[in-house]
Amino acid sequence: MNSILASPPPPHQLYNNYLSPSHSMSFPSGGSMSRKRKAEDDEPQAEDRMSSSPSNSPAPSDRSLTARRHKKRARSGLAGRPLGLPRLLETLDAESLRGVLQSICSRHPGIGSEVEHTAPRPSVPSALSVLKNYESALQSSFPFGGDQTSDYAYNRVRQQLMALLDALADFTPHFLPPNETQESQALSFLDGATDIIHRLPNWNSFQNNLHKQNAYEEISGAWALAIREAAKRAGGMKLQYDGWDQKLAKHNQQAGGKLQDALNELSANIGWMGGQPQVQQHGNRGDDLSSVRQELLSGTYGSNLPVRVGPW
Repeated sequence: MNSILASPPPPHQLYNNYLSPSHSMSFPSGGSMSRKRKAEDDEPQAEDRMSSSPSNSPAPSDRSLTARRHKKRARSGLAGRPLGLPRLLETLDAESLRGVLQSICSRHPGIGSEVEHTAPRPSVPSALSVLKNYESALQSSFPFGGDQTSDYAYNRVRQQLMALLDALADFTPHFLPPNETQESQALSFLDGATDIIHRLPNWNSFQNNLHKQNAYEEISGAWALAIREAAKRAGGMKLQYDGWDQKLAKHNQQAGGKLQDALNELSANIGWMGGQPQVQQHGNRGDDLSSVRQELLSGTYGSNLPVRVGPW
């Protein structure tokens, strides 16, 4: 009872007990706690530095491959669209392109006029090449076997024959004066076009042969016009010295005399340039003008004339 009722220890003893190590609380000091928090905060930054080190970063080739993969994935999501006009025109052949252009020009005449003024002028080789393509189409449409001059063969190739004759009728005026100002171009085209007419088929029917006869008449008139215009210029001398007289005489022979009008025009112009007066000077052929012309054109004129030796 006395021990229970014993008086409490004095205050200074309680204070000493509180300060003793056995009774002190084990809380870390403020400095150690701040250092621990700083170390914990620094740990993620160290990991970041390690992840961004050159040893762990992708190589440049890997980065470019990754970029290409991203680009492919982006392009794979594009929507379909039609080709642009330049790429579309690259896929068209000449025949398809002509068809498209003709269709546009027929719907818009103004565009057709612009094309006519913008397109390059057709050359003689290009025009003759087109005509020869029509001629090839004509030859390939003949039936195999049988009579190639019969009415049956004519009916089989009539469409291709008309296409060739229409092309001749269109191209010939293009190379005639005044549209064509160079006589050499005009004569060269007529030379090639006449060869094509020579190769036109001959038929058993007189009616079917009229197409070829009409073509000869038209080309003969074209020759005469080109010769008249060529004789008006200094280039008219080419009618003699470029061998056009012999070429035209050969064409007339192949045509069976159907180019005689053109030959007469050529003879008249050769005489105007000096051939005819030379014949009259010698007086060896009298008034047989036709015979003189034939000799001039064949190049045999003067072979039978006497040759004077010594002074006159």
